[in-house]
Amino acid sequence: MAETEGSPGSSAGDGRSLLDGPALERLRPLAFTVAYRMLGSVAEAEDVVQEALTRLSQAEGVRNPDAFVTTVTTRIAIDVLRSARVRRESYVGEWLPEPLVGPVQSNVPVAMAAPLADAAAHAELADDLSTAFLVLLETLTPAERAAFLLHDVLGFPHGEAAEVIGTSEVAARQLASRARRRIARRRGAVGSGPSASGRSRRVRADELVTRFLAACEDGAVDSFLAVLAEDVVLTGDSGGNVPQGMSIARPVSGRVPVARLLAGFVRRGGPVRFERALVGGEPGLLIMADETMGGGLIGTWAFEVSDGRLAAIRGVVNPEKLGHLGPLADLDRIQAWLRGPGRRRPAR
Repeated sequence: MAETEGSPGSSAGDGRSLLDGPALERLRPLAFTVAYRMLGSVAEAEDVVQEALTRLSQAEGVRNPDAFVTTVTTRIAIDVLRSARVRRESYVGEWLPEPLVGPVQSNVPVAMAAPLADAAAHAELADDLSTAFLVLLETLTPAERAAFLLHDVLGFPHGEAAEVIGTSEVAARQLASRARRRIARRRGAVGSGPSASGRSRRVRADELVTRFLAACEDGAVDSFLAVLAEDVVLTGDSGGNVPQGMSIARPVSGRVPVARLLAGFVRRGGPVRFERALVGGEPGLLIMADETMGGGLIGTWAFEVSDGRLAAIRGVVNPEKLGHLGPLADLDRIQAWLRGPGRRRPAR
């Protein structure tokens, strides 16, 4: 891949880059989506993007800025991911990607409140930025992840992907193929995932979110049973950073156990409200503290749909993963409220 060499409008004769601020900002969303797909972390992706754009601004004779920034971003992200995987081995509880959140479409009814403003400023929320897809990518090695994303998502020929990764074309092809098979196996095991028709999947998900919200209002176990798949899995990511009793330590599997857990959550009658939003590009919910508790974001729920039911619910409540979305709730204040007398709804 030719990353440099002179071309009109790309480099000055004295060796200085002609890429100005607007030109660099045009490339920021591209660099972010590459880095975020690789890392699943908004903060780490932003750091990688800044480094990549800095290198681009200092490079001489850049012929193709888009290819250059994709290449540099991927190379930096591979190194960051290798380090991050070591840190994630000691992570407290389940690790989920940091959520990207955007507003719901105008034709979808909003429950209880409006979504956070400007929450989708980082990137277009595409299928391959979804929480479900990023969870699948976590099963790959850094090299497999890079080879798969470059070829299958970004459309790089295997030869060019090999140059980015620093391997041979044959090895890059094998890495992408191995990643593709692993993702296909996992996709088949957990449901439709990002491979289903985007519009039809979102319509089904929109309807299920409406029914899920009705179940939250009702608070009955049977109401949740009606929207959950038999093998549904509820996963929570707190990172050990929330007060005791406000998160789950490990995933909960099965329709009945998950329904009982959700019913128990809403029966607590906590000072919270739900806001519809796109979480990782899919219909999901924001859990917000009531204004009586000072407001702010408590967490996000991302839903995965299979055969007309919710097959997975992934909740992020780790404050360290939510700060990019806006003001956060005071969890200690909410916990104190929940521990007060008479806070529970009657069981149904």
